[in-house]
Parts: sequence; structure tokens; C-alpha cells
Amino acid sequence: MAPAPDKAPAPAPAERAPAYAPATDGRPVQIFQVSTLYGAATLAASLDAGQFGRREDARRLLLISHNAEIPETALRLETMTGYERIAARFDATLDWNETIHPYHPAAWAPRPEEAPLWQRVLRTAWDLGTAPVELIVESIQVNPAKALAGAFPESAVHVYADGLMSYGPTRNDLAQSLACRVRRVLHLDLVPGLRPLLLSEYGVEPELVPDGAFRAVLAEIAEDAAADPAVARAAAAGPTALLLGQYLAALSLLTAEEEEELHVRMLRGAAAAGHRSIVFKPHPTAPPSYSQALQEEAERSGVRLTVLDGPLLAETFYERCAPRLVVGCFSTAMLTAAVYYRIPVARVGTAEVLERLTPFENSNRVPLTVVDHLVADLERGEEPAVPGPAPESLTPLVRAVGYCMRHKSHPGMREETTRFLAAHHADPDVAHHFSGERLTQLGLPGGTATAQRSGGAGWIRTRIRTGRT
Repeated sequence: MAPAPDKAPAPAPAERAPAYAPATDGRPVQIFQVSTLYGAATLAASLDAGQFGRREDARRLLLISHNAEIPETALRLETMTGYERIAARFDATLDWNETIHPYHPAAWAPRPEEAPLWQRVLRTAWDLGTAPVELIVESIQVNPAKALAGAFPESAVHVYADGLMSYGPTRNDLAQSLACRVRRVLHLDLVPGLRPLLLSEYGVEPELVPDGAFRAVLAEIAEDAAADPAVARAAAAGPTALLLGQYLAALSLLTAEEEEELHVRMLRGAAAAGHRSIVFKPHPTAPPSYSQALQEEAERSGVRLTVLDGPLLAETFYERCAPRLVVGCFSTAMLTAAVYYRIPVARVGTAEVLERLTPFENSNRVPLTVVDHLVADLERGEEPAVPGPAPESLTPLVRAVGYCMRHKSHPGMREETTRFLAAHHADPDVAHHFSGERLTQLGLPGGTATAQRSGGAGWIRTRIRTGRT
């Protein structure tokens, strides 16, 4: 049940909300919702590139949301190196968690009938007056972006994507009343030549955030890390390789023990490739034991290991230490290393995670597909490299995977998916991206022939369940 809006939530504390022009100045308001520094950097680059007009034409408010399972114990965006430089581009910062306390950002949204009341609460708490509001959000299909859009049902919405998920389909259906308000999808060109599927079923066009603008923002953030002890310690070790942790156990993609072993395999692969000084960048919420297991393996392998455990973006390390190799499973930071820093990348464990990923429509599927198709497998002895523009084979593969994930949202893609699978479903480099069960359900090449002729596996299960054979 939503909290009663009889009392407006208190504004964010003064130390997080620098003074800004009063609501009566007549300018429209742009609210930029963020939950990660990488996303905030994407927005900063978009602002610097003029994709939201001139700064003087609108009041820009940075709305921070802490979406971790237990926000109070997670690393806060405001404490990360480089945050202040990003925040300086905005007229004020706001805290979504404080605004809706005690509710969790991922769980709470106003009911439609409460939207007018909640808009009044937010306008009062955030000193918006009667100014028109424009929303710039991430992950529009889930809270808190969906909640914010619900509280301002008349506002235009811009969606920005800060990772590889933009290349996959929208994971949940949007109400048409919301979908028609989305103006564009802003995204980084992490795979040049590959077009995002995100929100394409609603006719929303993607728009690139310029490479130069994003690279400049990353360099700016890295300047703040010049005196950071964690970076200085890592640089002093003379590292040549960086291992990226993602904390996949938190996403239920691996067990904690399996993820520890994944990191150990990364280290072994880097050591086998000749790297004797290696840095591990753990996920901010990963348990300390992950680093301990790696340290033990480093000692056995005769490798010098440094753990980069500060509140830093991996990209800050690329800027300050210029490694010669970045290893990960399917982290967006792998593609950032390749595209913006020309650092060779390699993958470990990607195919295994892809193979066990459930359900089929899991939104991590397309990022895994992209990395599996583009990036060298370190354990197979493939040479780490900087992937170039998307090969001709990637777009049809991603679109076929996207169709199988969300076929009801993309009925127009069935014919091309059928052609692609008819030609490639037996290809080992393609087959592991699809499950026989899903292909059977959809009556596509590669599924069970009997089920396809009979209208799919669902038909067969129904006949068996009812005793009609």
C-alpha cells in the first residue's frame, strides 16, 4: 500500500542540494534519474554534447536512487571518485530514497489514482512550482523510473541506456499511455554498427551519445583519482591486466562459490598469457572473500595481485594505468575498455553463464550474446583483441535472440528469425544461444519437428495433461 500523501516528504539535506534558482523563475525543469556513476557519466556526456539544449534554458535536477537490495549498506553514488564533477552540471541534487522512505525504490510506485496527489507532494518537496517537467530516466520498464513517470503522467520521457542491455528487447510491456511519451533512447556506441532493440516496438528511435563527449567525461572523472590511494597503489604495482568482478551471485546467475572460481579462472588465464602483475576490480557489493580466494591463487601462480577496492569506475583505472588486457565475463566495462581506450579484451565463463541462464527472456541474455560473439575466449587460448565494428553475423543473431526472448512484442521479426535459424541453427557458434525448448514453443527451426508440425510444445503438453493423445 502506498504511503498517505498527507505530509510532504522533507527535501534532501542541504549538503546534497546546492542552491539553485527558485521555482518562480519560469524555466521548465529537467529531472535526471540515476543510480550509477557510469549512468551519470553518460548523462553528463549527453549534456555536454547539447542533447538537452542549453543549460540556461532549463533547471536541471539530478535525482539519485540507491537501488541495492539493502540501500543503507551499499556504496553510495555520492561517495564515488568523480561524482562532484558530474554533479556540478546540475542545479541541485535530490534523493529518491529519502523522498519515498521507508519504501524501497525497486518496489514502490504510486497507484494511478494517486498520481495527482503524489505529483503535488513531489512538486512541494523539490520546489518545482508549476513549471513543466521533463523526465530523463534509466530502465523505464521498472521502478524507480516507472514510478517517477507515473507521478508525472503528462511529462515527456527520455530514456538513457548505460550498458549492453540497450541492444536487447524491452524486458516488460509498457502501458501505451507511457510508451507514447518516450521521445528517444540515448545510448553509448559500445558495439558500432549494432542498433538497439530497446523500446523499438513502440517506434522509439535510438540516439547516440557522442564518443568524444563520453571519453572527455571519463577523463575528467579520472583527474579526481590522481591522488586516490587505491589508484596509486594499483599503479605502483605496474599492472598489465585488469580482472572485472560483476557479483553474478547477487543476480542468481552463479553461486558464490562458482563466482569465486570464475575469478580464479580469470587470473589463471591472464597469468598463462604472460601477465605477472594483475589488478582485480571487485563489484562494490561483492563479499571480501572473493578477493581472498584470488589472493591465494595469485600466490600459487607467482603473480602479483592488487585489489582495486576503492569507490572507482573501472574506466578510471583504464585512464590512469593503461593496462594491456581487460578480462571479464560480460561486463559493459569490457566493451568500454575496447571502444574508448583500445585495450584488448578477453572473456571467461561467458558461454557457461549463457547456457544456464533462465528464464529465456532474462535481460542479461543479449549482453552475454554480444560478448560471447565478439570477445576472445581466454581459456581457449584465443588472442585477446579490440573488437572492431559489429560483424555482419552479429545483427541477425541479436535480433533472432531478441525475438525469441520477446516474440509477442516483435511479431514482425518472426520471418527474419525463421530464415536465420533455418540457415544457422545447427552451427555450434549459434546453437548455444537458443534453447530447443524455446524454439519448439515458437515453432522455429531447431525445435522438435513433431511439436512444430503440431503447433508447438504447448499443444503437446495440453494434450498429455488432458489425456487426449
